[in-house]
Amino acid sequence: MKVLDTLTREPRAVIGEGNLVRMYVCGVTPYDTTHLGHARTFLVYDVLVRHLRARGVAVRYVRNVTDVDDSILERARQMGEHYLDLAERYMRIFDQDMRALNAIPPDVAPRATQEIPEMQRLIRAILDKGQAYVRQGTVYFRVASVPQYGSLSRFDRARMLAVNREFSENPDDPLKEDPLDFPIWKAAVPGEPTWDSPWGPGRPGWHIECSAMSERYLGVEFDLHGGGEDLIFPHHENELAQSAGFSGRYPFAHVWMHVGMVRLGGIKMSKSLGNMVFARDLLRRYTSDAIRLYLLRQPYREPLDYDEAELAACEARVQQLRAATEGANSRAARPDSRAETGREAALAALDDNLDTPRALAVLEQLAAQAREDRERADPSPVLAATIRELGERLGLMLR
Repeated sequence: MKVLDTLTREPRAVIGEGNLVRMYVCGVTPYDTTHLGHARTFLVYDVLVRHLRARGVAVRYVRNVTDVDDSILERARQMGEHYLDLAERYMRIFDQDMRALNAIPPDVAPRATQEIPEMQRLIRAILDKGQAYVRQGTVYFRVASVPQYGSLSRFDRARMLAVNREFSENPDDPLKEDPLDFPIWKAAVPGEPTWDSPWGPGRPGWHIECSAMSERYLGVEFDLHGGGEDLIFPHHENELAQSAGFSGRYPFAHVWMHVGMVRLGGIKMSKSLGNMVFARDLLRRYTSDAIRLYLLRQPYREPLDYDEAELAACEARVQQLRAATEGANSRAARPDSRAETGREAALAALDDNLDTPRALAVLEQLAAQAREDRERADPSPVLAATIRELGERLGLMLR
């Protein structure tokens, strides 16, 4: 199986040594409910895990929770709530939404606030290598120490600086040697949570959190790193630089996989812009199967413009797929060559850069054949069983 690697822009094999895939996906910062962009991202990786495991591949799936960073602290201040209480409340909502969408939970879901010692260990190692420096209690990563910096995003310097401003990375900070340098440990600020450190009280930077958690639970090198496309810069670019800094291995993840954004009216759906469609609102009006079908009908790397009429049409398609699974029996005495041919075509599609649109087209073709059989009063239990099996691989319950 191969997927498109963001770093090399080429298809690369996913499965690592020993028929094992060690996979890290950047999870949520829980300060609001699950929007459709979140749902799309995590359902894509859910299908990847399902497909690999159904192929007989062992998967160790780690998805973190960023429960301390600028955005969650700001929201907690606005709401007059302790930031950990806020995070816990929204994580419960997120977990409920993911269960409702039939998503497999990760094997490990580490929280940033519980991994501070590991982060400090990494920061010390980076400092010891001369790839970071301390200014007034803040530790900055020196991007010039990584010659490959920028290879993941392929942004020029001007664009990097502009995007950093959007993400509050503050290129104008006078303590920085280079405006692109970024904090891996932030000096204490009144009213914010702090931890003791060799550099003074403070809290971790956003990017070091993922480096620490992926290294602890998957090792200094692993097979696949995933997330939404909006994380390529600065988050994944900086994470790649600092992880290569302490490990000496570039890139530390063999494949970088990113999911395109969901847009509303041509504009990226995001909390900061307030133009969101929430998963739980849609689940009141549509089945989880319809939402999955809608989100998987577009190639995962492409942006998706939200269209509720298309989502409603997917509900009708789901009903047709469900009807096609009636009487499913994979051990029926009469074999069906159409079922095996369709199964091989669908699996080949998923092996080819997780091509869910092509796999769904095969599934719907099989369902059309099953309907024709039923109209002739000659249903095929094996064909119905194959439709159900392929649906489950895509996370469709079809019940």
